[in-house]
Amino acid sequence: MTGKVHAPRPDVERQVLEAAGRLVEAFGGGRVDEYFACFHPRATFVFYTTDRRLESTAEWRELWDSLERDEGFRVLECRSRKRRIQDLGETAVFTHDVETRVSTYAGEETLYERETIVFARGEEGGWLAVHEHLSPAAEAQYLRESP
Repeated sequence: MTGKVHAPRPDVERQVLEAAGRLVEAFGGGRVDEYFACFHPRATFVFYTTDRRLESTAEWRELWDSLERDEGFRVLECRSRKRRIQDLGETAVFTHDVETRVSTYAGEETLYERETIVFARGEEGGWLAVHEHLSPAAEAQYLRESP
């Protein structure tokens, strides 16, 4: 039933984990076009590093491109752990902890974050991300809670 939270159905859990895995692997591998293809065009984004909600995938891509151009931004590696799926029928909520190594003109940095990605089943049956929310996690807490 749509809107009802229940234990993930094995097929939904597998499909959403695969969709999330593609997204994280493309992001961590610096495959920018593949990463953005994981999102619905009208997806929204809430990042603690921006001063506003991004209202579309195109708006996020525009910001990404400016970060690459102006700051030399590159993702070098991304690790995902503590993955959880909440099955809501035609939508699913994916949460995880992420450790991302990035590079800019200023040097390399490792970021510890928590992320929520909402996926919706597309017309063709696949899953696309429709919302992403990222928040910082304390490095000490992240390392203490390692799997």
